Amino acid sequence: MKKLAFIFALTLFVLTQSQAQSTQKELKHIVLFTFKSSSSAASIDSVVKAFNHLYGTVPQVKKMEWGLNMSPEHLDQGFTHCFALTFNSEKDLADYQQNPAHKAFQTILKPHMDKVFVVDYFVGAR
Repeated sequence: MKKLAFIFALTLFVLTQSQAQSTQKELKHIVLFTFKSSSSAASIDSVVKAFNHLYGTVPQVKKMEWGLNMSPEHLDQGFTHCFALTFNSEKDLADYQQNPAHKAFQTILKPHMDKVFVVDYFVGAR
């Protein structure tokens, strides 16, 4: 009987943990930039490198991707660079935003940024 109770408790624990993990959503932080016409290609490249350096430097960033806009729809309103960062929680995003490395990146970015557009969302949220 004790063995059966143990197996039941263990099964219940595993199911509860599995359910909790399946409901945890990734938080995406999407950032799009337009750069000043006075910024050189080399300056923009240094901004991109500095932003990419945050991955691996700021522990809250779980994944980072970026790319240049190439949409044939021409609805980009001048935004050329898109970055997608993944976080585990809103707290991780808030900690990232206050991280000294992120603050240092903003200093590098500021002289070159014309406009920024940011969207945060949980993957699969309804």
